[in-house]
Amino acid sequence: MASSKSADQLKQLKEIFTRFDMDGDGSLTQLELAALLRSLGIKPRGDQLSLLLHQIDRNGNGSVEFEELIVAILPDLNEEVLINQEQLMEVFRSFDRDGNGYITAAELAGSMAKMGHPLTYRELTEMMKEADTNGDGVISFQEFAHIMARSAADFLGLSIS
Repeated sequence: MASSKSADQLKQLKEIFTRFDMDGDGSLTQLELAALLRSLGIKPRGDQLSLLLHQIDRNGNGSVEFEELIVAILPDLNEEVLINQEQLMEVFRSFDRDGNGYITAAELAGSMAKMGHPLTYRELTEMMKEADTNGDGVISFQEFAHIMARSAADFLGLSIS
């Protein structure tokens, strides 16, 4: 039973790792690692992140490969964190109507209206501008996760950059 649970955790972690490996090179930069950790509910400060990267980066290339991440966090990985990540992905998919991995302005407007919160053009434009941090006109899962984490933090009175 424990090994099956570990295999599921590994699979989920690999999916998360792949989502945050923005350039698809098989490793995470410090920025990508920070985004991944935040999505898992781990919020290190900049100096902590640099130290963590140095500790995880066993081959000294300045980035974190999946195997290095496994060695570093799997023993401490909280199953609830992965479940929360999957729940967040389900919410993302409910907005991503065509299933292409991105939320368009039209999908956002439609979903909000369906939930009983129709948006004005101005509200929609402001929401897209705030969430679409890379300016490509759509909201990726990473951008969605970041905005949701920031919203939760604002609600709880915490500060997340």
